[in-house]
Amino acid sequence: MARLKTAVIGAGKMGSLHTRIYSELELSELTAVVDANPAKAKELAEKYGCESLSSPEELIGKVDAVTIAAPTDSHLKIAAPLIKNGIAVLIEKPLASSVEQGEEIARLAHDNGVTVAVGHSERCNPVVQAMDRLEIKPRFIEANRVSPYPFRSTDIGVVLDVMIHDIDIILSIAGSPVKSVDAVGVDVIGQNEDICNTRIVFENGCMANVTASRLALKTERKIRIFSSQAYLSLDYFRKEGIVIQTAPNVNVVEWIRERQKEPGFSFENVNWPDLLNIENLKIEDKEPLKVEQSAFLEAAAGKRRRPIVTAEEGLAALECAYKILESIKEKAWQ
Repeated sequence: MARLKTAVIGAGKMGSLHTRIYSELELSELTAVVDANPAKAKELAEKYGCESLSSPEELIGKVDAVTIAAPTDSHLKIAAPLIKNGIAVLIEKPLASSVEQGEEIARLAHDNGVTVAVGHSERCNPVVQAMDRLEIKPRFIEANRVSPYPFRSTDIGVVLDVMIHDIDIILSIAGSPVKSVDAVGVDVIGQNEDICNTRIVFENGCMANVTASRLALKTERKIRIFSSQAYLSLDYFRKEGIVIQTAPNVNVVEWIRERQKEPGFSFENVNWPDLLNIENLKIEDKEPLKVEQSAFLEAAAGKRRRPIVTAEEGLAALECAYKILESIKEKAWQ
């Protein structure tokens, strides 16, 4: 299989991770690292044996696929000339710093027939992959994502920095347009919100309650999904989950109903979990970023139909995130 010439724009923490993975993938021939700080670009490029550059435009004509791990407000400016020159682009989340800029990136991808992926790497988490195989149709979703203050991404709040992971996942499994959003948020350290809770209602009746904070003392990334087919409890951080499917537990419901009809029967000593058929999800331990980048390169090479998260899906997550931010702003003025 012919390898694609690849590059990474941004030599920070995420750029370093993407560079390492490009150096490891069989479909990738790592060509360059780009950063406005020449010293940072040179240090990372020397580590992985590739060229260092200071301008994204220098990549045109040299590479086939690029990951953009630069500040969010530069995404459109960097991506536009690359896409126009037929270079496939993976853009770290969020897609852009505004819905309008996100729409422009999606339009450019469509008009130029170029693969554009968005780095919602949590969609590649083995827990999410396992959940997808169950084809659950959710009725209610509860997601919690909290962590200590990261001292990065200070140009955006917790919604665009952290919550957007869960927004993307929830949109992908809800399978319905957003009907309404109601949110509250508080800024503690900077000018942007550090804590947020939101309720998202979908047109098909599904509801989601989502909480994100970057002021916690420990990291927690969990989601619970309730549906008529099953209940799922997933822990992204620990890479584990359980599923309680309806079919094996129908007899439990019937048993409870029958006991309720019996005069004098007491449930005092009945332990609810002991009655249920609980299964541990089978989870393959794969690095999410590597799954994401591999799928991106395969899509760019025409080996698969699409990347894991498309520009259109990244735009949908961005649109929902800005509805949440608007709701926070409305509450602040009340």
